[in-house]
Amino acid sequence: METQSLNLVLLWHMHQPDYRNYETGEFTLPWVYLHAIKDYTDMVAHLEAHPRMKAVVNFVPVLLDQIEDYAAQFANGEMRDPLLRLLATPDLDRISASDRLRIFDSCFRSNHVTMMQPYPAYKRLHDMHETLRGRGEAELAYLSGQYLADLLVWYNLAWTGESVRRSNEAVVRLMTQGGGFTYSDRMHLFNLIAELMTGLIPRYRKLAEAGQIELSTTPHYHPLAPLLIDFNSARDSMPDLSLPMEEAYPGGRGRVGIQLASAIKSHEKRFGITPAGVWPAEGAVSGQLLDIIAEHNGGWCASGEGVLANSLHHSYPEGYPERSRYLYRPYRVEGRAENVLCFFRDEKLSDMIGFEYAKWFGRDAAEHLVHSLEDIGRSIPPGENSIVSVILDGENAWEYYPYNGYYFLNDLYEILENHGAIRTTTYHGYIASMKQGDAATLPVLAAGSWVYGTFSTWIGDRDKNRAWDLLCAAKRSYDLVIQSGRLTEEERTKAERQLASCESSDWFWWLGDYNSPHVVASFDKLFRDNLANLYTLLKLPVPVTLLEPISHSHGGAVPEAGGTMRRAS
Repeated sequence: METQSLNLVLLWHMHQPDYRNYETGEFTLPWVYLHAIKDYTDMVAHLEAHPRMKAVVNFVPVLLDQIEDYAAQFANGEMRDPLLRLLATPDLDRISASDRLRIFDSCFRSNHVTMMQPYPAYKRLHDMHETLRGRGEAELAYLSGQYLADLLVWYNLAWTGESVRRSNEAVVRLMTQGGGFTYSDRMHLFNLIAELMTGLIPRYRKLAEAGQIELSTTPHYHPLAPLLIDFNSARDSMPDLSLPMEEAYPGGRGRVGIQLASAIKSHEKRFGITPAGVWPAEGAVSGQLLDIIAEHNGGWCASGEGVLANSLHHSYPEGYPERSRYLYRPYRVEGRAENVLCFFRDEKLSDMIGFEYAKWFGRDAAEHLVHSLEDIGRSIPPGENSIVSVILDGENAWEYYPYNGYYFLNDLYEILENHGAIRTTTYHGYIASMKQGDAATLPVLAAGSWVYGTFSTWIGDRDKNRAWDLLCAAKRSYDLVIQSGRLTEEERTKAERQLASCESSDWFWWLGDYNSPHVVASFDKLFRDNLANLYTLLKLPVPVTLLEPISHSHGGAVPEAGGTMRRAS
């Protein structure tokens, strides 16, 4: 059968939680700037190199906030990221013991197979550290300031995007040099990082203004919106799921509206246009969330295939058509926000990019994906305006690919640019081309996310439910203080920002025995620190309950992809 013309949307979701301590202004972890110089830089470079390639790029506003925060730090010379501050420290022989420990603790965090083993000089630094540590932690004191300089340079080089390595002479020189890096060498790298981060948002804006990409948004601090609105929505897909002791998050619907309104305002300020659509955090949707999106004039949203399958099961318990007949089209939800079109991602193709193609040769992986799309084109009825949605994180997969996914993405974009039957597009572009009958009606929308079609990653076990109860208690205290009127306008603004950060889905994602112990303990503490800061900003005593870890098991597994992504099923 001949391949039918097929619309393809690649949606790259760019997100990092807020790693800033609002009390000190310090960045507690470096992941924003590291992903910026590696992944967000490479992703825009691939699009710039393939101007006929279209895509949707979703930026969560809290990520943009942090990127701009870094740009401001570089501009005023007051670095609040400890690793960058150390990179720019002239004499590393005279730093504190805690700073030495920070360098050792931070500068080996990566996928060693793809980001260390290819670089013998970097691997030597790691082997030296492990040998000395094996003799006792005190032995590490013998590592010199020069060792620390080399380690800081190599860590940042390992996290530099492949597009930068292929075009920047300073990076080529440093990687060729291998070691003995001077203060001048370190400052060359420091200034390059500044240049990359400062130029990032303007580069994406330029592509959007040219019509090559559509930029979408997410409620500002990446909350799990359906759960903020109603805990019981988790039972749409898991009727027997255990819920928190609290009946509901106080004022949750209003909080989602505030976070979405803030996201739209952020988008307009940074990109000069109102976003046409919303990628809800974690692809988590419910009927009530669609209503909120409609109230803010959103034209589309997207979620996971599992959500659609659950919704069809609820709508047609006697059975529904085969996958190729229901997945590749947009939907309106009956009786709910009918102006909001819902798209659902192809889980198989998205997970192939996220988890499988890293093990393949880049060209083979790109061709396999295109062949899979051609097979879909042959399976759809003639004349249908079908659309395939491939949606995944825009940063987390590439650490596991050789060369940061350079060959896979370059070859994929090259093939798609020149393909006669597959048309890359954006949701805004597709909607503009729609004819009557292209959208189907979904009688029931079963609440769920892009992970398993459920909310089990964020609610349901003891630790996650405990975290929700702590958040609910903090929100009730927040409401009482705000209603009292005893905070100044500036104090209210700071408290509101801190509350929004506490509402992020990321804190709940990382709790659970299926995550690594170190990461569970780290995010457990970050969440409690954020709640403690909220109480402090409200001028209330910090509850003693926040001094105790939420998770007593601290995890125990080594999850796939380091736990930053999960398969859809």
